[in-house]
Amino acid sequence: METYLGVDVGSVTTKLVLIDRGHNIVASIYLRTQGNPVDMVKQGLEEIRKQMPPEAEICGVATTGSGRALAGVILGADLVKNEITAHAIAAMEHVPEVQTIFEIGGQDSKIIIIRDDVVVDFGMNSVCAAGTGSFLEHQAERLNIRIEAFGDHALRSENPARIAGRCTVFAESDMIHKQQMGYPIDDIIYGLCQSMVRNYLNNVALGKEIRPKMIFQGGVAFNKGIIKAFSETFHTEVYVPPHNELMGAIGAAFLVHEEMRSNHDKTKFKGFGVSETEYKISSFICKACPNLCEISQISVNGRVLARWGGRCDMWERVEA
Repeated sequence: METYLGVDVGSVTTKLVLIDRGHNIVASIYLRTQGNPVDMVKQGLEEIRKQMPPEAEICGVATTGSGRALAGVILGADLVKNEITAHAIAAMEHVPEVQTIFEIGGQDSKIIIIRDDVVVDFGMNSVCAAGTGSFLEHQAERLNIRIEAFGDHALRSENPARIAGRCTVFAESDMIHKQQMGYPIDDIIYGLCQSMVRNYLNNVALGKEIRPKMIFQGGVAFNKGIIKAFSETFHTEVYVPPHNELMGAIGAAFLVHEEMRSNHDKTKFKGFGVSETEYKISSFICKACPNLCEISQISVNGRVLARWGGRCDMWERVEA
């Protein structure tokens, strides 16, 4: 049984998805990165091994997300792809007529514009946490509400409060002010959802030509209040695909399946033994030029496996 593994390592969550030749999901795992992507990749791989059918064999591995280079070295990836490509491929597989993808994750957000099955434009926001999952979770904790119930509260709103959303500090201050004024909590929560959508459209999506059909994916797509705010803004349905939180990993798995089928190569996957290997991550500043790039490296038993992070490829040449 041929299977293909997609791994999406983000700043907040790590996702692994195993698909078969028919692009059906065979196994999947969704973990908190917890600031330790190495251990989460190893743990995720062990969980995938437990879920795999006995007859399954991994014939290709791809990594994506902010930690794709690191995960690629650990696993022996056959393909390392940026998250724009991975998310777009997964979305087009589920909804071939998609033209706009809204993606909001734990600490960043992006928009992808597709025309005739080709990505023609995109935008990303990885600097400000306003409008991301981590900010929503913080507000849920502050309000003593489970994040899973946030969307239900938003849907009960009858007169949403106007919440400032251009900055996390201003948004939180405005929410506290509205609470002190006696606004119902449901109206404050849906007001925050509307504020997040306004902030997303005025920053990440600024200048983009947004057309239906629209897909909303990423962990924040579980929030019914954000879905409603997007739908009301555009007066049309915003579709949330199955496994919306896994779309980056799913797209990576699709891509490596196509890659291995086209090239007929044998996978470079290092096997499940990597979950027992101890890796060391370190960094240093390159002083070869005025750019002063921070170079990250991963090593095992004192032997450097890979380096990345420079503007040039000076440090990417590693002795075998």
